[in-house]
Formats: sequence, structure tokens, C-alpha cells
Amino acid sequence: MQTPERLPSSRPSWIRRAAGPALAALIAGGALVLSAAPASAQTPGGKYAVIDVRRAVLETEQGLRVQATLKKLFDSRQVELESKQRQLQADKEVLEKEAQQGRTSKEALQKKYEALLKQDADLQRITVDAQREMQRKEQEMTTPILQGIIEAVKRIAAQEGFEMVLEKSAVPYFRADLELTDRAIQLFNSGSGASPKGATPPAGKPAAPASGAPAKAPAAPAAPATKK
Repeated sequence: MQTPERLPSSRPSWIRRAAGPALAALIAGGALVLSAAPASAQTPGGKYAVIDVRRAVLETEQGLRVQATLKKLFDSRQVELESKQRQLQADKEVLEKEAQQGRTSKEALQKKYEALLKQDADLQRITVDAQREMQRKEQEMTTPILQGIIEAVKRIAAQEGFEMVLEKSAVPYFRADLELTDRAIQLFNSGSGASPKGATPPAGKPAAPASGAPAKAPAAPAAPATKK
């Protein structure tokens, strides 16, 4: 029989690991949309630009509201999980004292120990479920913003003749005036770009209904901009 001293200890906060993966995955997809022109279409004299998609999404007015909403959800789940962790740790310490005092039978200690192991396994499952739920909510709430930013970038590119707009993190060097991040944020906030409520979700994934409105069918992907 394992001794109570070997019971799992409390874990670090999961909230720091929960935020971000969903948005990162969306951004990776968005970068492919922004750089969809085939390599054969690129020419030395082409006109290109870059954008920090993650910053653009998070720093829009709607992105800031989404972050505040997600933080409230994260904090609520964090409080719940930390409470369960503290209770598990307290039960573990009580069992350790009982084992040291030698007044409880081995059979009774074994049953209590097994019960604690079950509580620990349940806590692990709840934590994983909470992480998945938060990532799902993050993706659900940021997808419309990402699509709106992409539409804003397409509009800027069409106006100024950019053949391709690349994700900033994938470009080792570029002139500062070639970055469109701030302009895309401004266009999105002004409502002149694609509306977040009417944004098209990633291919094969329906949009979340906004304000009780039915979800819209995904639009066909835009063709690469032709060279002027």
C-alpha cells in the first residue's frame, strides 16, 4: 500500500496555461488566408505588407471587451478549482496525521487514501474540462474579430495595391511603414471594415449567433488579389 505521504500535492494555477491557444490556432489559419497567393505569383517588384494579427485582434475595441469577459470567466473557474485544491490538501494533511498517530487501522487508512486518490483524479478531470471550456469560449468570441480584421486588411490591400499581407512574426525584416496593424485596428473600430457580427467563420465552422440572430452560412474564400 502506498503511504499517505505520497499523495499528490497541490498544482500551480491552470489559468496561466488556459488563455491563448485557441486564438493562436485561429491566427495561424488567418495568416494562411492573408498569404494565400501561390509562390509562383510572387515577383521581385511585388508590393507587400505585414500585420501583427494577434495584436490587431486583441487591441480592437471589441477585442478588449472580449478579454475582460474571458478574464471574469477564468477568474470564476480559478476560484472554484483553487477551493477544491485547498480542500484536497487539507484532507491529505488530516490523513497523514492519522497515519502518524497510529490510532487508525490500516484498512481504514487504505480506504481514506483511495478516496483521496479518487478526489485528486476528479480534480484533474475538472481542470482539463475547464481548460477546454475556456479555450472553446475564447475561440467562439475571437473568431468574428479575426475575420473582421482579415476583411479590413483585404480592403486596405485592395485600396493600395498590396499583392500579399504576411503575418509579422513570420517576416525577419520589413520597413516600419509596411506594417498595417494599427490601420487595420482603426478600420475595424470605425465599422468601415467587416462587421464582427457579420464576419464569416473559418471554413467548415458555423458562426456563433449574435444577439439572437441565426447563424450565417460560411462564405466562399476570397481569391488572391490580382497584380495590378
